[in-house]
Amino acid sequence: MSSTSHAESGAAAAGLFDDAIGSGFARMLGCRVVHWEPGRVEVELGPQHLNRAGSAHGGVLATLIDVACALAGLYSGVPGRVRKAVTLSLNTSFTGQVAAGTLRAHGRVRTGGRSIFFATTEVTDAAGHPIAHGEAVNRYRRGSENPDGAPPDEPQT
Repeated sequence: MSSTSHAESGAAAAGLFDDAIGSGFARMLGCRVVHWEPGRVEVELGPQHLNRAGSAHGGVLATLIDVACALAGLYSGVPGRVRKAVTLSLNTSFTGQVAAGTLRAHGRVRTGGRSIFFATTEVTDAAGHPIAHGEAVNRYRRGSENPDGAPPDEPQT
């Protein structure tokens, strides 16, 4: 199924991207993928992101940037196959504040080669105002260099 038909069929509502986040920290935080296609991803996080001062926690924003940068380069159009990467470098900048509502991270691949890719992400508030942005350098894990990905039960190192 193409990414366009994913978006048109309400893939996020149908839970098509539920496995994209995995079972670790980002899932515990409440991140969910709402759009995903080759080289691009959108990740949302609900209003549980506030710190004691009542604004978005910087660590949450950095996590959103890290997750979206990585997922932007990890799309596989083959059902049941996965791609994985490790972050080599992550830079974040905070440009605004948000006190409520859903955060959305818009990640895209800028460039890359066989084993390394560079991605950028902008995080916006519910009204679409930018509140943070960042860049990451990621290395594909073995078996993930192939755009089709690998079976999920194959060990990746």
